[in-house]
Amino acid sequence: MSDTPSIIPTEKNSVWAERTGTRQYVGRNHSGAEVRIGTGPGEFSPGELLKLALATCNSLSADHRLTKALGEDFDANVVCATTKNDEDERYDSFEVQLVADYSSLSAEQLAVLRQRVDGAIDRSCTVGHTLEKSPQVRLLIVQDPDAEPAA
Repeated sequence: MSDTPSIIPTEKNSVWAERTGTRQYVGRNHSGAEVRIGTGPGEFSPGELLKLALATCNSLSADHRLTKALGEDFDANVVCATTKNDEDERYDSFEVQLVADYSSLSAEQLAVLRQRVDGAIDRSCTVGHTLEKSPQVRLLIVQDPDAEPAA
């Protein structure tokens, strides 16, 4: 049995993962990037990838604002922490922290930077917008067209 896709995968709208072992996959995109996904050493869990996606969507969206305020070569880290609802097997909340040396900014400059960073994230962070709106998720079971038919 095979479901009919309603969204046709393209370079811009899709990524894929190939199974490499029990509860282990390698995620890929069309530009050649790879990430190990699973529950073992050297692998990201799907939840960790979701956190990284949100954190880096925020930081990439705000990078030009941070660069303007802190200089081209500023050092920064972005952290995403969550609270998990174990009973429902979901995250209840996300907190993104943009960690950098802001000591060269006055309180007023920091407040302006905060407004500009918030605005940039509000305009450009697709991952954040998606999480805020609870998108529809649909799972399809699709026959591999290259698989040999069963005898």
